[in-house]
Amino acid sequence: MALSDDIELLSAVPLLQGLDADQLRLIAFGAEHRHVSAGQALFREKTPADCAYVIARGQFELSLLGRGGKPRIEAVAGVGTMLSELALATMVERKFTAIALEDSDVIRITRALFHRLLEEYPAMAAVVGDRIRDNIAALAFDAGAMTGRFD
Repeated sequence: MALSDDIELLSAVPLLQGLDADQLRLIAFGAEHRHVSAGQALFREKTPADCAYVIARGQFELSLLGRGGKPRIEAVAGVGTMLSELALATMVERKFTAIALEDSDVIRITRALFHRLLEEYPAMAAVVGDRIRDNIAALAFDAGAMTGRFD
């Protein structure tokens, strides 16, 4: 992919929407591309996460280990999806195992790169912080809505 294609893709990622062209260019320039063959794991559940991935081509099956150690498919993520976005802010574990359903490409954004950008662009830090807070609040709301299922 060309740098301009990466910038266009990154501009559509919800966490990064509203960033200006220079900020997106710095992310695209500092990020790394990875190819993942069909059937290959991008990452595994409960492993440390030091980066996020944006799917540039292909699809990934997101699964959790269920009872008896068998994977339970939770979702399929496609182009433009950011996986493990919280890893950009802090050390977390991967919530899922991500397996490529077809030959795929991802853009890897490291926490170090992201923190450097936040330091250089304090206004960007405020926008991203608000988005992360909104995402955590939505997650907490969704979890609260499920409490009746566990009675």
